Amino acid sequence: MSDKKKKKTDGLFDTEVLDTETPVEPHYEQPHVKDFDGASYEPEEDRAADAGADVGTMEDVEAVMRKYDKESNTRIWEGKPKFAVDILMAAFSVYCIWSTLWSNWGIEKRLTFFMGCMLILGFITYPITKKHVKVNSLPWYDIVIMALGAGAFFYYCFTYDIFAVTVKSASSMTSFYSIVGLIGVLSVVELCRRCVGLPILFVAGALVIYTFVSGINFDRFIYTLFYSVNGILSTPINVCAKFIVVFVIFGAFLERTGIANFFIECANFVAGSASGGPAKVAVIASALEGMASGSSVANTVGSGSITIPMMKKTGYRAEFAAAVEASASTGGQIMPPIMGAAAFLMAEFLGVSYAEVATRAILPAVLYFLGIFIAVHLEAKRSGLKGIPRSELPKFGALIKDIYLLAPIVVLVVMVSTNTKTIQFSAAISIVVAIVASLFKSETRITPRKFMDALAAGARGSITVAVACAVAGIISGCINVTGLGMTLIGTVVRLSGGIPMIGLILTMLCCIVLGMGVPTTANYVIMATTCAPILERLGIDPIAAHFFVFYFGIVADITPPVALAAYAGSAIAKSNPMKTGLQATKLAIGAFIVPYVFALNPTMLFIDAGVADIILICITAVLGMFGVAVAMNGFLYVRLHWYSRLGFMAGGLLLLVPGIETDIAGLVILVALTLITRGIKHKREAAPAE
Repeated sequence: MSDKKKKKTDGLFDTEVLDTETPVEPHYEQPHVKDFDGASYEPEEDRAADAGADVGTMEDVEAVMRKYDKESNTRIWEGKPKFAVDILMAAFSVYCIWSTLWSNWGIEKRLTFFMGCMLILGFITYPITKKHVKVNSLPWYDIVIMALGAGAFFYYCFTYDIFAVTVKSASSMTSFYSIVGLIGVLSVVELCRRCVGLPILFVAGALVIYTFVSGINFDRFIYTLFYSVNGILSTPINVCAKFIVVFVIFGAFLERTGIANFFIECANFVAGSASGGPAKVAVIASALEGMASGSSVANTVGSGSITIPMMKKTGYRAEFAAAVEASASTGGQIMPPIMGAAAFLMAEFLGVSYAEVATRAILPAVLYFLGIFIAVHLEAKRSGLKGIPRSELPKFGALIKDIYLLAPIVVLVVMVSTNTKTIQFSAAISIVVAIVASLFKSETRITPRKFMDALAAGARGSITVAVACAVAGIISGCINVTGLGMTLIGTVVRLSGGIPMIGLILTMLCCIVLGMGVPTTANYVIMATTCAPILERLGIDPIAAHFFVFYFGIVADITPPVALAAYAGSAIAKSNPMKTGLQATKLAIGAFIVPYVFALNPTMLFIDAGVADIILICITAVLGMFGVAVAMNGFLYVRLHWYSRLGFMAGGLLLLVPGIETDIAGLVILVALTLITRGIKHKREAAPAE
C-alpha cells in the first residue's frame, strides 16, 4: 500500500488518516496535510526552511523587536563609553541591593532617589525614537530632559525635610514646587513612551483629563502625583524598588550560570525522542526557564533560538513552531515556584505566605502547559513527525553533574518558604549562591567581567519595570484624588448586573489592554492595584482575583495586536507575526479558560478543598484540558469535523468546571467521542487500498 492519506466521510467525522502499514519517513517526508483551521499546506514548500536554511538570525530578531517592542529600541554604546555606562549601571544595582537590605531612609527619600537614578539610566539607554539610534550618541535635548527630570526627583529627595515642614498639604504648595513636580511627572511620562509604549499612557492620559474635568486644581494634582505617597511614590514603585529590582539582578546572575542551557538539555532528555520531540522540548524548557526569567520575550528569544530551528527541522510549520515557543515562554511566567518573581509579590500584596501562593498556582500552571503539550503531540501525530534520535540526546549522567546549577533557586525557595529571611534578603543570598555555583565549570564561571555585566544587565532590565510601575502610580494617584476607584468598581458592578461572569469579562479586557508591552512583574503590580479590587467587590475570593488579573495581564504578550513574545518567536522562525500571535493564542487557550474556572469556583486553587476534592479536581481538570486541546487542534486519531470539535470542547469545559454532575457529563462525552474516533481509525486502517 502506498503511504498516501485516505480520506472519507463517515458520520460526524471528516476523517483523514495516515496509512500506518507503511512507515512514514522521518522528519520531512510528510504527505499533504491540513493545519488547525483546515487550510491546506504542503510541507515540501518549506523543506529548505525545515532543514535550517531559513531561520532568523539575532539581527532579524532585533529588527522585528525594534519595530514592535519599545524596550528593544536602545542606544548603541561601544568602547570606553560602553564601559562607562556599564559601570554606572552596575553601581546602581549595588546601590539597590544595599538600599533594600540596609537603608533606613524614609520612603519619600528612598523612592525619589531611586527614581532620579532610574531616569538617568533610562534616558542614557532609550533614544527619543528608533530613528535616532546612533553609536555613542546622546543628543543635547536628551541630556536636558534627563537633567531636568532626574533633578526634580533629586531636589525633592535632598530637600524633603524642609518640604515636610513648609508644605503640609496641596493648599500650601508654591509655584516653584508645582513646576518641579510637573517636570518630574512629564519626564516619567516621556521615558515611559520611549521604553514601555503608548497603551498604558493612553489609560493614564484619560485619567489625567478626567481628574481636571472633575474639578481637581493643578496644585492638588501635582501634590498627589509627585509629592505624596499616593502617586508615583505609591505601592507599585515601592514594591519595585524593594523587591523587583533585586529579583531582576538575581535573574541576570542566574542567566550567566548557564542554567537556561541546563533546562533545555533536561527537556531534551525527557521528551526529545518523542513524536515531534523538539516542540515538546520547547514546552518543557520554557516552563523551567520561565520560573526564573521575568520576561516572556527574553524567554522566547533565549530558548527559542535553539528550539524553533529544531522544530522547523522536524517538520513543524514556521508559525506553529514560533507560536509553541511564545506560548510556552509566556506560560513560564505563571509557573511556580517563582512565577517571574510575581509569587513573592503576590504573597506581599495578599498578606499570605509565599508557600500558599506557590501551592495554589500549581494546578492552573500544569493545565496551561498540558494544553500546549497535548496540542503539539496531536500536531506531530497528525503530520507524522518524529523526534530526535536517542544517540543525539544528552545522557543522564551528564545532566546530573550539572544539577548544582539549581542551587540558587532551591535556596531562594527554601529561605522564603520557611520565613528564614525577608524576600529581598533571600534574593540577595541567592545571588551569592549563583556566583558560587558558577565556579565549578570554566564555561559558566562568573568572572569579574561577567560579574559587572550581570550587575549592569540587572539595572538595565529594571528600567522598563520601574517606569511602568511609576506610571501605574500616576494611574493610582488619579483614581485616588478623584475618588474614581469606587466609581469604577460601582460601574463594573452595575454593567455586570451583579453577574460575576460579566464582571470577569470586563476585567479581562482591562487587564489585556493594561498589560500590553509591560514586563511581567510590573504587569502584576499594575493589575493588583487597579483591577483586582474590582473582582473582590464582585465577591471573588481575593487569591482567585489576584491570580485572575495576573493571568490575563500575562497573556497580553501573545494576544494580538501587541503580542511581543509571539513577534519575537516569529522573527526567529521567519513567520508572519500576526499569524503567529493568533496561533499562540489558540495554543494558550488554557490561560483564557482556567482563570474563569478558579475565579467562579476557587476549588481549583485548592481553596476550601479536602484531600479527596483535590484528587478529584486534578483528575477531572487534566481530562478537561485534554478535551479542550483536542477541540482546538481538530485531530484525534482522525481529522475531526467541526461539530465533533464542539463536542470535545463541551466535554472538556464540563470537566474543568468543578462539580459531580458536570464531571460525569463531561467524562461521558469525552469517552464516547474518543472511542468513536479510535474506531473510525481502525476501520480506515483495515479498509482495502483504493
